[in-house]
Amino acid sequence: MYNFLLPKQYVESIYDITPDFLKARGIKGVVTDLDNTLIEWDTPYANEDLAAWFERLAEGGIRVIIASNNNEARVKAFAEPVGIPYISRAKKPLGNGFYSAMIQLGLRPYETAMVGDQLLTDIMGGNRMGMYTILVRPVAQSDGLVTKFNRFVERRVFNDLQRKGKTTWEDKK
Repeated sequence: MYNFLLPKQYVESIYDITPDFLKARGIKGVVTDLDNTLIEWDTPYANEDLAAWFERLAEGGIRVIIASNNNEARVKAFAEPVGIPYISRAKKPLGNGFYSAMIQLGLRPYETAMVGDQLLTDIMGGNRMGMYTILVRPVAQSDGLVTKFNRFVERRVFNDLQRKGKTTWEDKK
């Protein structure tokens, strides 16, 4: 029942995702969410650690693109200073944003990882496209209105999965 909602990997932070980690799984590119995956949803710009992470991935031969459901102004203001291509208003979990991201990366689904903090948008959409999905712990404790609803549903899914004996990132605390 939850197959599309289960990520292939759980990590505490994007910084746990290295070029070696990705290459060991046959991954050549990353489609990443922005808000509460890379940076807090209300923080406009990348910090030095995040810029260095992008650089490490690039030096390791891993291509990166941001796919966010947020508006163009928000995503552009974040992505352009760090030189990362982006797709705004990606409409995740629908497939068009994911497909466009893979086209821009020049990769097939099995060569691409989707990194995000939400089951209902990032993980579900990435799984539906056949990507390697990685769920990260949200970087902020607060969320926007739509995300608050998604988190409510996620908690119910996690509770049901735990009752069924499945590991979730809630178990990784």
